[in-house]
Amino acid sequence: MVSEHTPSDELSADDHLGTGRAPGKDAAGHAQRADWNPRGPRVRRDPVAAYDALRDQCPVARGPDGAWTLFSHADVVGTSLDHSTFSNAVSRHLQVPNGMDGAEHSAYRAVVDRYFTPGRMRDLEPVVRRVATELVAAVEVPGRVDAVVVGARFAVRAQSAWLGWPEELEEELLGWVEENRSATRSRDRARTAAVARHFTAIIRSLTDARRDAGDDAPDDVTTELVRDRVDGRPLTDEEIVSILRNWTGGDLGSMALCAGVVLTYLADHPDLQEHLRAGVPDRELDRTLDEILRIDDPFVSNRRIAVEPVTIRGRQVAAGDQVLVSWTAANRDPAVFGDPDAFDPDAHAPYNLVWGIGKHVCPGRPLATLELRALTRAVLAATTAVEPDPDHPREREQPPAGGWVTAPLVLR
Repeated sequence: MVSEHTPSDELSADDHLGTGRAPGKDAAGHAQRADWNPRGPRVRRDPVAAYDALRDQCPVARGPDGAWTLFSHADVVGTSLDHSTFSNAVSRHLQVPNGMDGAEHSAYRAVVDRYFTPGRMRDLEPVVRRVATELVAAVEVPGRVDAVVVGARFAVRAQSAWLGWPEELEEELLGWVEENRSATRSRDRARTAAVARHFTAIIRSLTDARRDAGDDAPDDVTTELVRDRVDGRPLTDEEIVSILRNWTGGDLGSMALCAGVVLTYLADHPDLQEHLRAGVPDRELDRTLDEILRIDDPFVSNRRIAVEPVTIRGRQVAAGDQVLVSWTAANRDPAVFGDPDAFDPDAHAPYNLVWGIGKHVCPGRPLATLELRALTRAVLAATTAVEPDPDHPREREQPPAGGWVTAPLVLR
């Protein structure tokens, strides 16, 4: 997704986002007990249940590295909207525009927003629909599929069609998605750095070719970005790579997770599936997709840095402390949504945080929604039923991502 929710942070996992103090110690150097382990066995067994429990029992929780995680809807919203106390500049690597604040963020955000206007999305919609229809047509029906695998391949093809990237890159990009996932979970800085370099090399091969071609470069979004400007000057190569890393590096993995969540939910709720098959307007389908993602939000959290001391629910957060806002937990807060599993798209829409909130809200939401809408319609049009696969269990994705790592389904 083209948003602060994308796993672009995973590409710079070698960052040390400390406070200048030893992890788990306060400003005076006194040891502080961790409230939870974000990668502990409790979370690995059932991440969503663990986040729900923490929101109720310890809504402002300190991790073993000294970072704070906020689990309640009110705290997540308050922190995300408080741009003076909490900074998005969490990485030593350039992150355009996610990792910027103030006027700098506004300038780069204005550039990015131009690529996601309603008119551009209308022009792109037939292309994305064609990609989805052709992909699903190649799936054997009746038959078995992994919704996450389908989502990953769709993401690569849809993004490549949008950006003007060659079909020959598909397998390399799919390989990179798995490579990135594996490296992130290894927590091996050398591996994550290598994955980041690999992706940069892919992007530079495409942007360099367009620069070299000059006036003969293809008329596509990547060429447009290479020629774009910010504050009256051309974008630098580093800035272009950062933008494309955000657009594609995040989207390829997150779209696969979203597809897994959406299609498994429809498989588990045949009445909703049949309602959508009967035909609904785009607006209703889009709200349905947002609500499904609220219930099982695959975008787990994002980082902030406290730039000054602040007290949150009685917990003393020091300047320089890392603060994570848990979108998954906030989107299931009973104080806002009642039963977090209750499906009510219209009532919940004003409070849904799947795409973030505040000035860092996802700029690419129109594209992400367009892609999910197209894939969902294509799957429903090509089948008479989407059902859980009784012979192959689902497997939960592990933090820092959410959703499913494998989502086997039966298509009829």
